[in-house]
Amino acid sequence: MSLLILLRHGESEWNKLNLFTGWVDVPLSRKGIKEAEDAGKVIKDIKIDVAFTSTLIRAQMTLMLSLLDHPSGIPYLTHTGEGKLEEWAKVYNEKTFASLIPVYTSWHLNERMYGELQGKNKAEMMEEFGAEQVKLWRRSYDVAPPEGESLEMTAQRVIPYFEEMIVPHLREARNVFVCAHGNSLRAILMDLMGLNREEIIQLEIATGEPIIYEFKYGSFYRKES
Repeated sequence: MSLLILLRHGESEWNKLNLFTGWVDVPLSRKGIKEAEDAGKVIKDIKIDVAFTSTLIRAQMTLMLSLLDHPSGIPYLTHTGEGKLEEWAKVYNEKTFASLIPVYTSWHLNERMYGELQGKNKAEMMEEFGAEQVKLWRRSYDVAPPEGESLEMTAQRVIPYFEEMIVPHLREARNVFVCAHGNSLRAILMDLMGLNREEIIQLEIATGEPIIYEFKYGSFYRKES
């Protein structure tokens, strides 16, 4: 058996301002920093062997802060495939290397890209386009905002990455920590829970609250806290 920990990043500065964020790379707010630290307390007794996150700073900040005092070791970014960043970051001490938690980053785990809505206020968009239209852009499965991604499009990049890069670690009895975003995690949970397009649009994922699954006999089982 192995464990999968899913965590949505803490509140970002643009979450606080009620702005569409998408791929705009803004940091956590003070509240988001606190949420990340609190999430770390929830998972402090779970051994973590490997971690995955997006290329966006709010997810990376959340992961690092939540693992800052974790007994499994110190998280470090692997920079896989990034040339000198990967090559020159080699650790030559086996004992030191064993004390690290490898962290893999990928754009496949990034938030849904909100296109021309990015940077715009959600309430103002409702005034301009109507609440129903904005709800369609935000919550529907296959309707994309102007020049952006739908949840369906997001799932088409997230799920293959999850199955090809993350699940193999679980099959090898490693506990995996994934820190990502509301929509990339919704895509993963859609896959794990077998949700249809109507069910997934109702799924809400809170910031800074770990979701834990047991992986055994090739299946996922929600672990209640």
